[in-house]
Amino acid sequence: MGGIGGMELLIIGLVALIVVGPKDLPGMFRTMGQFTGKARRMAREFSNAMEAAADDAGVSDVTKTLKAATNPKKMGLDAVKKAIDPSDYPEGSETQKLAQERADAAKKIHEATAKKEAEKRAAAAAAEAGDAEPSPKPAATKAADATAAEPELPPEDPSPKKAAS
Repeated sequence: MGGIGGMELLIIGLVALIVVGPKDLPGMFRTMGQFTGKARRMAREFSNAMEAAADDAGVSDVTKTLKAATNPKKMGLDAVKKAIDPSDYPEGSETQKLAQERADAAKKIHEATAKKEAEKRAAAAAAEAGDAEPSPKPAATKAADATAAEPELPPEDPSPKKAAS
């Protein structure tokens, strides 16, 4: 209550009782309550008027735009999407070719992720249905696992290496 404790309120009440008197004390408290109510009402009206003026001026739109522009997660995703979109680059340029390759790779990644998710959901559904045995992997998945386990090595340089002297 504004940093005033119970003991302070008791002392203020006793002083008011002595100064104002017991007859006029309820009227004084009523007048103070009315004044406080009017002050709060005026403050609320002022605050509402300022908010309405800000809305009319478009401050809320600017605030939303500014928050969206300063959101680091959103900025990062926009940059990635732009880097992947090949239509943003000149036709036939090397940058467009690289962007097309990135877009194709991203599409493959999304497809593979969706496929894995579908497999996980199917396995979970089978486990819920009481199928205790895990479903065997398809042959294509086994082949992909085997190739993933063996990393590709770069081709060896056919030029002779000089020994350090």
